[in-house]
Amino acid sequence: MDCVLFDMDGVMVDSEDYWTELQREEILPQTVPGEDVEVEEVTGMNYREIYDYLDEEYGTALTREEFVGIFEDTAEELYGERVSLLEGLHELLEELHERDVRTALVSSSPHDWIDIVLERFDLEGEFDAVVSAEDIDGPGKPEPAIFEHAAGELGVSADRCVAVEDSENGVEAAARAGTTVVAYRIDAHGDIDLSPADAVADDPDELREAILARTE
Repeated sequence: MDCVLFDMDGVMVDSEDYWTELQREEILPQTVPGEDVEVEEVTGMNYREIYDYLDEEYGTALTREEFVGIFEDTAEELYGERVSLLEGLHELLEELHERDVRTALVSSSPHDWIDIVLERFDLEGEFDAVVSAEDIDGPGKPEPAIFEHAAGELGVSADRCVAVEDSENGVEAAARAGTTVVAYRIDAHGDIDLSPADAVADDPDELREAILARTE
C-alpha cells in the first residue's frame, strides 16, 4: 500500500474516552430528552452533522447554536490538556516515512481542534496531508467521501490506502471507500461491529504491526 490514513479521535489521541462519556451523560440527554440514543449511532460524525441527525431522527430540545457551543467550549481544554497521544505514534510515522509510505490525518473534527493536537504533540509537518470533514462538500462518516478526498489529496486511489479507524461509522466509511481497513478497538466504544475491517488491533503494538504488515 502507498499511504496510511489515520483517524484522530480514538486512534491518534484517546479523546473518545472523554467525548463518549460527555455525550452519554450530558449532551444526548440534553439534546433529545426522553430518547434512548446510543452514542455509537453518532460516533465518527462531524459534531455539526450529529445535530442534524438527532434533529431529523428524534427532534431536538437544544438549538443548533447551543449544541455547537457545548462541543466548542469543551474542545480546547480536552485537546489542549486532557488527551494522551497513541503510544509509539512518532516512531510509527518515522518508520512509514522511511518506507516512502505517505500519511494523512483524516478526521471528522474541525481544523481548529486538529491544530491543537498537532501543536501539543509536536506533529506539525509529520503528515503529508491533514484532512477535516470541513474540507469536503458532502456527507461525513459513515459515507466514504472523506477517505476518497484524503486519498485524492495524496494523489492515489483509495484502494492504495490503509485506513486506521476506531468507530463503527469510521470503519464503515473507510471500507466503503475501498481502503484496507485496520480497526483499533477501544474500551470507549464497547462492543461495536468492526466486521468490515480487514484487521482488528487491541493495543498500540498490535496496531503498529497490523499497519506495517500492510505497507511492506
